[in-house]
Amino acid sequence: MEEIRDPEDNLRERDEPVDAAALAAELAEEHPADIAEALDEQEPETASAVLASLPHERQVEVLDLPDFELSSDLIEALPVEEAVHLVAAMSADRAADLFRWMEEPARSHLFARLPPETQAELSRLLSYPPHTAGSLMTTEFVTVPSSWTVGDTLAHIRAIERTRETIYAIYVLDPVSHRLLKAVTLRRLIIADPQQPILWAAPSHDPITADPLMDREEVARLISKYDLLAVPVVDASGHVLGIVTVDDMIDVMIEETTEDVQKFGGMEALDEPYMEIGFFSMLKKRAGWLCVLFIGEMLTASAMQHFEDELEKAIVLTLFIPLIMSSGGNSGSQATSLIIRALALREVELSDWWRVALREIPAGLALGSILGLLGMVRLVVWQQIGIFDYGPHWVLVACTIGAALVGIVTFGSFVGSMLPFILRRLGFDPASASAPFVATLVDVTGLVIYFSVALAILGGTLL
Repeated sequence: MEEIRDPEDNLRERDEPVDAAALAAELAEEHPADIAEALDEQEPETASAVLASLPHERQVEVLDLPDFELSSDLIEALPVEEAVHLVAAMSADRAADLFRWMEEPARSHLFARLPPETQAELSRLLSYPPHTAGSLMTTEFVTVPSSWTVGDTLAHIRAIERTRETIYAIYVLDPVSHRLLKAVTLRRLIIADPQQPILWAAPSHDPITADPLMDREEVARLISKYDLLAVPVVDASGHVLGIVTVDDMIDVMIEETTEDVQKFGGMEALDEPYMEIGFFSMLKKRAGWLCVLFIGEMLTASAMQHFEDELEKAIVLTLFIPLIMSSGGNSGSQATSLIIRALALREVELSDWWRVALREIPAGLALGSILGLLGMVRLVVWQQIGIFDYGPHWVLVACTIGAALVGIVTFGSFVGSMLPFILRRLGFDPASASAPFVATLVDVTGLVIYFSVALAILGGTLL
């Protein structure tokens, strides 16, 4: 039986020049996300020709996708009049993103050809700083005066539905001042009596709103906390400027999570997809932190040199250095990850540092005791069954390992939990307290703790 193949698989395998018209006909009935994915695999010139061959409505749907990587390149490649027509039809927030990505002079040239109302709308959106509610919001939303009935509102929605990006809620305004009074979800509107005033369908509480300069992570928290599909962005006088929708927030959360994960790995966050970023840009993102970590590890070597005499007297201690260092680094990395996430979710604030310390110190003692006991049991078993001979003072060596693990794991947990607070206080991203950074810091101090404990327990015997 012949294997059924995805049309996109055929596109990936084509080595011969692509017929733009044929490809457009093949993609015309596909989902916009699938069209965007297929176009991303083509050269910009080919993708531009394919896009131009699609129906206008399809073109707008594809360009409105936030994950479409070639959108700005394709707009620049199109004839100016056609590009103006498409930009004017796009949702305002996506069009604003498009202009953020475009290079000069194409950006200014295209902007000057847009209709005055579109220019004004985009200028307002582009005036807000990146990563704020104002920069994310769309100006396509539904408002009605509080004097309308439910039936009037439903008829209005039917009339304008195709001109709005999405309709999650209807925002009820004061007929005179045009200030926001209530937010009515579409569900409440549908089940309400059409003869009743629109305010009859509104909830009793005031609408949840965002300031245009609110950080996007704060907006995400609002949407999550109040289970919203959209949050209105209002100015100081209570006028609605736009709305931030849940689909925009999903994109934001993916981006923020990606940045944090990359920082956890000990590097700067990438501002482009992995396969798209240039070789030297990749080196720049990774080399800086890698050099910092390398210098930190040089301090570890210096610490070992300081205890050179002790190592010569008790070679057996060197066998447990990897165990000691990794345990401290692991405990610190655990604590750092927990606190960074708690800070991001506002589960803890900067003022809670002492509460965190009071939790992590006993937790570190308990975890260190568990690991110390395991380390001692391992040494005793190896000694008793003859796998390795740790010398005549093996009992003291076992006690040294156990006590050192308690101290190092406790220290690692404490330092790992405090670093995010220190970085936040200094104005840095707590995610910079990545696992490699914490592990490097704990490695140096861990050696000092280890040999200090060894001197205290083994002094007069092995040392």
